[in-house]
Parts: sequence; C-alpha cells; structure tokens
Amino acid sequence: MSDKEIIWGTGRRKTSVARVRLLNGSGKIVINGKTMEEYFPVRNHQNSVMAAQNVTGTADKYDLLINVSGGGLTGQSGAVLLGVARALCKVDTALEEKLRSHGLLTRDSRMKERKKYGRRKARKSFQFSKR
Repeated sequence: MSDKEIIWGTGRRKTSVARVRLLNGSGKIVINGKTMEEYFPVRNHQNSVMAAQNVTGTADKYDLLINVSGGGLTGQSGAVLLGVARALCKVDTALEEKLRSHGLLTRDSRMKERKKYGRRKARKSFQFSKR
C-alpha cells in the first residue's frame, strides 16, 4: 500500500452504515469529525471499534477516517467494526483468516421485526378478555 492510497470498507449493522477509509499513518481514528473517545464515550463501543486492529496487530499502522450514520451507538460501533475488518482484508489478504476466525467478517443480519396489524408491537398483542 502506497502512502497516498486510500482503502475503503463498508460496514452495516441494524440500520447503521459506516464508510471507513484506511490510510497509512500512526493509528489516529476520526469518526464523523470527532475523536473515537468523543464519539463513543462508552468503553465497550471503543473496544468494538478497535477489535479488528487489535486482533491483526495493526493498531498503530493505519489512520481511520470514518463516516457513520443511522441507528444508535451500539449499531454504529458494530458497523464500524465490520467496515474496518473489510478494509484490512483489502490491504492484506493474509489477515482474512485471522479476522474470520474471530468472527469479525460476519455481517450481523439481525434487524428489528416489523409491527403487524392487529397487534400492539411486532409480537405483543392486545389484552385478551374471555368474558
């Protein structure tokens, strides 16, 4: 990977979409114009964002510029995780086996179930009265 080359990775989870740009650098992470600690104040979400880099040992090799939209913080951190993992696979195909064995390249397909007619929510029904 050359100095000016940008590698793209797209990640999705629930209704969140993350577009990740991977550049050669020192490990700086910018999410929607903020630092990772500002955007994801919860430690769990920060660990999720860093998981792919920690597994492959590339935390201080690449800068990440991330745009993420939709959903909540948990969905967004999951989308960023998948986007980073996919971008790392494009950089070095040898990392794919390690990422896949940790389950970081699997798209989490769980979505919110839609509300059905005749019900309060997706599954909850109105109170049943026998008499």
